[in-house]
Parts: sequence; structure tokens; C-alpha cells
Amino acid sequence: MFARKTSRAWLGAGLILAVPLIVDCGSMKGVPGASKLPDVPGAPGSCPANVADADAVMAANFGLEGGLESKVKASLAAGADLQKIGVDVEADVAAACGTLAKDLGASDADLKPKEDGPGKKAEAACNAAVKAIGEMKAKAAAKVTVTVRPPVCTASVNAMADCAGKCDATIKPGSAKVTCEGGKLSGKCDAKCEGTCDVEAGAKCEGTCGGNCKGDCSAEISGKCDGTCNGKCDGKNSTGKCAGTCEGTCKGGKIDAQCKGECKGECDAACTVQAKGECKGTCTGGCSAEFKEPKCTGEVKPPEMSAECKAHCNAQVNGKIDCKPALVTASITGSADVGSAAKLKTALERDLPAILKITLGMKGKLEGITASVKASLEGAKAVVTSSGSAALKVGSCFAESLKAEADASVQINVSVKASASASGSVGAG
Repeated sequence: MFARKTSRAWLGAGLILAVPLIVDCGSMKGVPGASKLPDVPGAPGSCPANVADADAVMAANFGLEGGLESKVKASLAAGADLQKIGVDVEADVAAACGTLAKDLGASDADLKPKEDGPGKKAEAACNAAVKAIGEMKAKAAAKVTVTVRPPVCTASVNAMADCAGKCDATIKPGSAKVTCEGGKLSGKCDAKCEGTCDVEAGAKCEGTCGGNCKGDCSAEISGKCDGTCNGKCDGKNSTGKCAGTCEGTCKGGKIDAQCKGECKGECDAACTVQAKGECKGTCTGGCSAEFKEPKCTGEVKPPEMSAECKAHCNAQVNGKIDCKPALVTASITGSADVGSAAKLKTALERDLPAILKITLGMKGKLEGITASVKASLEGAKAVVTSSGSAALKVGSCFAESLKAEADASVQINVSVKASASASGSVGAG
């Protein structure tokens, strides 16, 4: 009898002691007065192990009712998308500016940031590039003029349709209608191409070559000319063959140089020609049949769906756009140091396109993505906060995601500004 009472007493005491442990198991930042259940990845009502992984977020089970589950998933996935974009953009800018800086004499030590923080690696690399450009311009003592044919960036229509079907339950997979607004469609055309055709590198080219042309070039070149070089050969006036670097036009012979005009020969980069029916490459403009793997140079407009899914799909698709590189021509005149002038010209024409991909090709899209993701997260958080049960389950997920979103926004902004400073230092972009 005594043993039975003692057991009951200890059981009651254990339950009393267990209550505060259950109630206080994790506070929910950003939602005053609320607590959350312990985060056990995969359990209903828990945050994913990694809120920076959009796929993990979309596969999570938050245990919410009705449309709130999809609203939470899509908004948090958009936040994850932005985090990845921030990392990728900073890495691309840091690499592009770093390459330009080192090609002009900078060291690895010159590229290291003085402090840690979002976008600081890109900022340090581009500051080094600006400094190296300034020093080389001063050494060459010349007038530098840069002309640019902007990059052409495209986003996948199919990727948008696929994302919409997976995100919004009201859209049947495979039935999402996506449109291309403010731009042109491009893709594989198995019928008649009406517009331009981009032939892959290495193929015969009779159009504009985005790289080196081994053949006749109708525009000014900078490279070897086995024909007649009209201009300068290694800095000296020339009207004949040039075994060194020909700055001018090359006629009646073979060249091995970057061609900024029409190339008739082999191009080691994409070659754009006027379509004459069949296109063994990427057709841009129109196709007499339906495009395969269509892409859009303007805005890929999704079907009607929730604001959260729009933010997620917009970030996911436009964060992975493909860009045909910018075509850069650097003209350097009146130089007192021919070697320095040639080095600067080569570096600018080779390295600036990667920087201009961000400055000219992605800047506008990145601004739109950042704004829509922020609005989506804040809107979904407000709805969650007003619901006691939802706040208990996922409030801390939003606190973590919103902080990461703010850092990613800074990372993108700093990186884009850094790329603009590098290209702007020579009047490009």
C-alpha cells in the first residue's frame, strides 16, 4: 500500500516538472508572446533542417490547414531562392572582377576583403579591378573608348510552367499557360526559323561572331592578319601583312582575331546569322512550328496563381537565366606605351563581358526578385502571426528566413554596385 502511494506521488511530481519543459521548448522570434514546438526535421510543424534549400522547404510538412500550408511553403521557398541567388551573384562578380584585376597585374592579396559581410568579396575584387584599370590607363597615357553590345539574357518558359504546376494546387501540372512579354521567344526550331539563328561555336559562320574569327572579317580587328592590314601593326602604320597584332581591318586573307562585325569563316563563339529557313542552333524571333525548349528575352509571365508562388517561381526561374555575352570593343588612341595599351585593350574586351552580365543583363531582374520575395515573406508572416496555431508551428521559420532574406538583399545590392563600378570606370554600362 505504501509502495503504491509513493509511486503515484512520484508520477504526479514528474508530470508537474515536465510541463514547463514542454511549454518553454524554444522561443519563437519575431512573434511576440508565442512559442514553437521543438524543431525535429521532417516532423509535422517543424522547420526544415535547412531553410536555405527551396526543395527541402517545398517538401516539408508544416501541418497547417487549408491554403495556409502552401502559402507558408511558397514564401519560405522564395526566401531560400533569394539566398542562393545572393551567393551565386557575389561569386560571379568576385570571379569576373578578380580575373580582370589579375589580368592587369593585381595579386591575390589585392582581391581579399578587409572585412567579412554580404557582398564584401565582390566589392573587394571590383575595387581591385578599378584600381588596376586606373593604373594601366595612366601607364598607357591614352584615351580609352569602350563600346558595348549588351548581353542578351533569356529565361526558360518551361521552367516557369513546371514551377507553377508544382507550387499552386489550382494549376494542373503540364497545363500552365506561360507567356513572353516585352521580348522575343527563342529555342530549337524544327521548321522554318523567322528571325536570327545562333550557330554553335566551331561551326561555319557568315554573320556576327562573338569571339575569334578564323576567316575574313568586315569590321575592325585586333589580332593576326595574313591578308592586308589597314591600320596599325604592333602600333605602327600598316598596309600589308601583319605577323603581330593588327589594329584595323583585314582584307583578302585569313585572320585569327576577335571580330566585331561579319565573320566569314570559323567562329570560336556563338555566331548570329539571319535565318534563311532551317536553323541548326537557336532560333530567335519566330518559328513556323512550336518552339522546343522555349526561352524569353523579356518577362516570363506565369499564369494566375498566389503571390507567394509568383515570388518563388520568379526567383527560381530568373535566378537561372542564360546570357549571351556582351560584345566589347575597346579603342585606345594616343598611347605613349603601346604595350600597356594593348594589354588594357585585351583585358577589357576579354573580361568585361562577364561583369556586364550582371551590370546590364541581370540588374533589373534582381531588383524585381528582391522586392517580390520580401513582400511575400512579410505578407505570409503577417497571416501566420495572426493565427495562434500556425504561429506556434512555423513562426521561428519566418524569423530565420527574414533575417537571411535581408542579408541576401544586401549581398545582391553590394555585388551589383561593385560590378557597375568596375564597368563604369571605363565608361561601359
